[in-house]
Amino acid sequence: VTNYHVVENAEELTVTLADGEIYPAEVVGVDPSNDLAVVRVDVDTLPQPVALGSSDDLRVGEFVVAIGNPLGLDRTLTVGVISSLGRVIQGPDGRFIGEAIQTDAAINPGNSGGPLLDLEGRVIGVNSQIISPSRASAGIGFAVPVDTVKRVVPQLIDQGRYAHPWLGVQPLSLTPDRASAFREAGVDVTVDEGLLLVEVVRGGPAEQAGLQGGDEIVQLGNFQIALGGDIVTAIDGELVTDLQELTVYLETQTQVGDTVEVTYVRDGVEERVPVTLTERPQ
Repeated sequence: VTNYHVVENAEELTVTLADGEIYPAEVVGVDPSNDLAVVRVDVDTLPQPVALGSSDDLRVGEFVVAIGNPLGLDRTLTVGVISSLGRVIQGPDGRFIGEAIQTDAAINPGNSGGPLLDLEGRVIGVNSQIISPSRASAGIGFAVPVDTVKRVVPQLIDQGRYAHPWLGVQPLSLTPDRASAFREAGVDVTVDEGLLLVEVVRGGPAEQAGLQGGDEIVQLGNFQIALGGDIVTAIDGELVTDLQELTVYLETQTQVGDTVEVTYVRDGVEERVPVTLTERPQ
C-alpha cells in the first residue's frame, strides 16, 4: 500500500506493509507511457517478493486473481477470468500501451498498481485501469502485462526512466475517405491506407534514412496540412495503418538501437529502407 501526503509543500512517500509498519520510500523511476513506476523502500528486511510469471502464453478463459485496495478497502481479493488479450489502452501521457490483458475480475479505483495473478500465485500483470461510466467495476478492467514490466522495470531502476524507441516522424493516418479528399484538393495520393508523413523530424532516424515529409500545404476545412510526403505502409513487413499500430509495434517488438525495415510509397513507387531507431526525446 503506498500513501502520499504533503508536508510543507514537499511530496513525501511512505509505504505501509501488511503488518502495519510504515516505512519511508522514494520513487527511483517512472514511465508514464507504460503506467509503471518503481519505488524503493528504506527497510532492512522485506517480505518474500511475489514470483513473476509470463504474459506471453496466456489464454482467454484462464482464471486470474486481482489484489489491491479498492475504494480504500485494503487487502481485497477478487477473482475472474482473462476476457481478452492484446488490447490497446492509453497511458497517463496519452500514448498507447499494447498487449494489455482484459479481465472481468472486479477492479475499482484503488486497485491500480496491484498485481494480477494466475492461480499459481505468479504476477502476470499490473492492474491499470477500467472502463466504466460510473467509475465502479463494470467487468472491464485492464492490466499492463508482466512481460512489459520485465522489459521496463530494469531500466527504471538503472536509469530512472525507460528509453522508448523512436522513428522521428509526425504521421497522419490515411483512410480511403481522406485519400479521396486529398485528391479532390489536387494532391496525388497513390494509396488509400497507411501513414502519411506530414513531418519528418530534422536529424531524427527517419530523416537520416532518407524518408521525406510533406512539402505542399493544403487547406482542408479549418486545417492546413503539409501533404506530399512519403506514405509508410509497413514496418518489418507488418502493416501499419494508424499511429496506434505504429506505436504498439515499436514499443512491443523493438528497442532503441534496433534497425527496422520501413516500407513506404513515394510517387506511386513502393520502396524499402532500413531505419535505426533512437530514443524518443523526453
